[in-house]
Amino acid sequence: MRIDILCLFPEMFVSPFAHSIVRRAETRGLVEVFTHNIRDFAHDRHATVDDYPYGGGAGMVLKPEPVFEAAEYVWKTTGSPGSPVILLTPAGRLFSQETAAELAGHSHLMLICGHYEGVDERVAEHLATDQLSIGDYVLTGGELAAMVVVDAVVRLIPEVLGSQESATDESHAQGLLEYPHYTRPEVYRGWKVPPVLLSGNHAEIVAWRRRQSILRTATRRPDLLDNVTLSDKERAWISESLLDRR
Repeated sequence: MRIDILCLFPEMFVSPFAHSIVRRAETRGLVEVFTHNIRDFAHDRHATVDDYPYGGGAGMVLKPEPVFEAAEYVWKTTGSPGSPVILLTPAGRLFSQETAAELAGHSHLMLICGHYEGVDERVAEHLATDQLSIGDYVLTGGELAAMVVVDAVVRLIPEVLGSQESATDESHAQGLLEYPHYTRPEVYRGWKVPPVLLSGNHAEIVAWRRRQSILRTATRRPDLLDNVTLSDKERAWISESLLDRR
């Protein structure tokens, strides 16, 4: 996969992408990440990329010309017009694990990092194929959001993680929050690892983890359960468990 990021501060990506999963994926030739400074496509000697909004109002708006021309440069370089173009904006649909999996199926992605008061609407209407938000809050710019999207997508590319189970077991991968994890020592400051995890009984461990995922989701993110298929027995167990906790 190739990922091209159009932004105003490409230096922000140097450290995050120089380590961990993204770096290993690049080293193994599984992904290529390129950043492009939108200012390089400005039309004046001051590299102006923003202007006052028509109709008045606070803040500045990112101009359409440098964004479109940066995208066209990427298309010319890669020969891949028609690939997803994602605008990172608070007004976009909420980014999720399902969205990450969808994007991981493409060979090329382009991410546009919004900035200032926003981006000229013609970018959203005529260039971007999708608009994503990583949460219901406002960031100074789209660079941090782009980092989140890249990290979430790259880890789902086949062979990036050491074990495919790592991706399928994680929180949100199955619509539920992930079950709790334990490692050595078996007892720490008097707190013991649940006995079932030491039993060696794989079926019981799987059942325990399923119950813990369901209970954790019910207590922390009950809204997620609306999209999860649960048996009548599991729903009854949730009710009993929540009553016991009161």
